[in-house]
Amino acid sequence: MNFMKNYNIRKIIRYQFAFIFFIAIFILAIVLSINTGTVDISPRRIFEIILLKTEVGTMESDIIWKIRLPRILTASILGGALSVSGFLLQTFFRNPIAGPFVLGISSGAKMFVSFVLIVMINHFDSVPSYILVLAAFVGAMVSMGFVMLADRKVNSMAMLLVVGIMIGYICSAITDFFITFAMESDIANLTAWSMGSFSGANWGNVKTISIIIFPSLIGIFMISKPMEAYQLGEGYAKSMGINIKLYRLLLIVFSSILSATVIAFAGPISFVGIAVPHLTKFIMNTAKPIIIIPATFLCGGVFCTFCDLIARTAFSPTELAIGTVTSVFGAPVVIWIMLKKNMRRA
Repeated sequence: MNFMKNYNIRKIIRYQFAFIFFIAIFILAIVLSINTGTVDISPRRIFEIILLKTEVGTMESDIIWKIRLPRILTASILGGALSVSGFLLQTFFRNPIAGPFVLGISSGAKMFVSFVLIVMINHFDSVPSYILVLAAFVGAMVSMGFVMLADRKVNSMAMLLVVGIMIGYICSAITDFFITFAMESDIANLTAWSMGSFSGANWGNVKTISIIIFPSLIGIFMISKPMEAYQLGEGYAKSMGINIKLYRLLLIVFSSILSATVIAFAGPISFVGIAVPHLTKFIMNTAKPIIIIPATFLCGGVFCTFCDLIARTAFSPTELAIGTVTSVFGAPVVIWIMLKKNMRRA
C-alpha cells in the first residue's frame, strides 16, 4: 500500500513538473518569437507593451499587437489542435503512426479547400473563413471514410499506412488537376498556401480559430474517461457500458474538426500530428487521455511556435514553409517510433 501511494505521488509530481515545464517553454517561445525579427524588441519592452500596455501607437507596439502576437497565438493554437487530432487518430486506429498527414486526411481537406478557393475567387473578392473550414472538414471526412473502409479490410499496420499514402496521392493528383485550370494568380496563392504558413494571421483569425478549437477540446476532454477504457480494447469498453459506435463517431468528428481548422487557416502541416503525441507520452510517462490531451495541446503549441520562429528567421528575409521545418524535426521522431516498435517485436 505504501509503495503504491509513493508511486502515485511520484506520478503526480512528474505530471506537475511536466506541465510547468511546458508552460515555461511556451512563455520562452512567445518572448523569443516577439523579440526576434527584422525589428528586435527587448524582453523588457515586450513586458511593458503587453502587460502594462504602454507605448500604445508606437512602431514596436504595432508590430507586437498587429503582427507577431496574432501569429504566435495562431501557431500555438493550431499546433496544439493538430497534435490532439493526431492523438485521437492514434487512439481510434490503435496505430502509433496514424495522423492526419500520413493517412491522407490532410490531402483530402487540401483538395476540397483548393477547389473552393479556385471556384470562389473567380466570383468573390475573398472567401469567408467558415467556408474554408467547412470545405476542409468535408474533405477530411471523405478521406477518413476511405481510410476506415480500408481499416476494416486489412489487419496490417503497414498496409493501412500504404492505403493512407495512396489516398493522399489521389487527392493531391485531383488537386493538381484543379490547379491546371486555375488562373496564374490563383496558382501562386494556392502554392503558397499549400506549403503551409502562419503568416498573415490576424486577430479575426485568432477569434475564429478559438471559437472552433476550444469548444472541441472541451468536448474531447469530456470523453477522456471512455477513451481510457477504449485504449484497453473494445470488449472492455463495451463491458463498461460505452456505446462504441457513438464513441468512434465522436473521435472521427472531433479529429476532423481540429485538422480541418488547421488546414483551412495554415495549410497542410506534416508530422506534427504523429510526432508530438509520442513526445508527450514519453515526457509524461503515461498514455492516460485525461493527462495526455491537455499536455499534447501544450506540447504541440510549443513545437509549432518554435518551428514557426525557425521558419521565419533562419533564412530571413526569406521565410521557409512551416511544413518544411516540422518535417525536419518531426520525421526523426517517426523513425524513432518505428525502430522502437521493431526492436520490441524482435
